[in-house]
Amino acid sequence: MELHQENYLKLAIEAEALGFGQFTLKSGRTSPYFFNAGKFKTGKTLALLGKAYAKAIVDSGVEYDVLFGPAYKGIPLAAATAVALATDHGIDIPWTFNRKEAKDHGEGGKLVGADIENQRVLIIDDVITAGTAIREVIDILAANSASCAGVCIGLDRKERGQGTLSAIQEVERDFNVPVLSIMTIDHIIEWLNTQNEQQLVEKMTSYRNDYGV
Repeated sequence: MELHQENYLKLAIEAEALGFGQFTLKSGRTSPYFFNAGKFKTGKTLALLGKAYAKAIVDSGVEYDVLFGPAYKGIPLAAATAVALATDHGIDIPWTFNRKEAKDHGEGGKLVGADIENQRVLIIDDVITAGTAIREVIDILAANSASCAGVCIGLDRKERGQGTLSAIQEVERDFNVPVLSIMTIDHIIEWLNTQNEQQLVEKMTSYRNDYGV
């Protein structure tokens, strides 16, 4: 595990964004862990999040022109990532986000920020659960003559959907784009091992074996 991944994991635990216990997911599965990016709610955590996203993007080598933050959780993530790319890596990238409903006064429209027409857009979000939100954004890009360069998320659960693939693998297959993640369930298990949390390791590993890809 790289330093930015370990820092992100520790930050998630400190902010209680990553919790362990018994959680019933929308799928009906009982999970030994849960991730809620809404718990990242201070200036410090947002700054550190931006650094982690920026490092993952730079390390990936993905080529893009604009960052896109889907409403609502993706908006501060995209902003923080744009700041970190500029301050930590000297990469000044424009960013934009969508409104849930089109504005009918002022400048109008559903998009705020940089123009995305004919641009390669990198989507910044917290997780991909069913892939529905990402598909909606890709439709927005197509309607604005933009292409999707990829998606960067905080956590990849590496968990099957209804079939044999995960939602992330389905997005990669259907749109032929890379999905980057800062952290995966495997990183969590690896870190728990270093903390001698054997009971949690066993529960996480069992869940991974039952539902993982």
